[in-house]
Amino acid sequence: MNLPTKLTVSRIILSVLIIFILLFPFYLININFPVYDVNGVAIDLKYIISGVFFIVASVTDWLDGYIARKYGLITNTGKMLDAIADKVLVNSVLIILAAVGKINAIIPVVIVLRDIVVNAIKMEAAGKGKVIAAIKSGKLKTAALMVGTTLVFFSNLPFELINVRVADFLLYFATIMSIISMWQYYSMNKEILKSSK
Repeated sequence: MNLPTKLTVSRIILSVLIIFILLFPFYLININFPVYDVNGVAIDLKYIISGVFFIVASVTDWLDGYIARKYGLITNTGKMLDAIADKVLVNSVLIILAAVGKINAIIPVVIVLRDIVVNAIKMEAAGKGKVIAAIKSGKLKTAALMVGTTLVFFSNLPFELINVRVADFLLYFATIMSIISMWQYYSMNKEILKSSK
């Protein structure tokens, strides 16, 4: 297992840890996370911890790809694990944040639907011998999603102090870019999808 793959595995482990922290009923074992007041903005320690882990996991997402490309360490196993790690980290967190009312439910619905469609297109193209590379709109979606989600963990601070909903803007922007990138993936590959094998 090379270094990029190890980083990817660490991202999966961090993702599971975030899910555990957010969903485990700590009150049943008499653990209550303190809630801090930052100039009238409440921020729960549970979300601060999860947010820090989310930042670290997001950094490994960039780092493993950078190292793999720079040193020629790209493997099929690494690519598969990377795709799994991305979905486990982002989609699970978005679903949980929607379930607790911190973000609009339409965000994870669109993001997950887009991932299903794009992955189906990539698999179909791969079956016909074509590898589909990431596109700019998809990368822009991912960047906005990562930053927006991070801000949600930290109650949109510091922007909440001046009543500017940066977290909401970035997440809705990412949602719109998800739809655009999904359409672009289809448009760019529809001839391949329509052709016989």
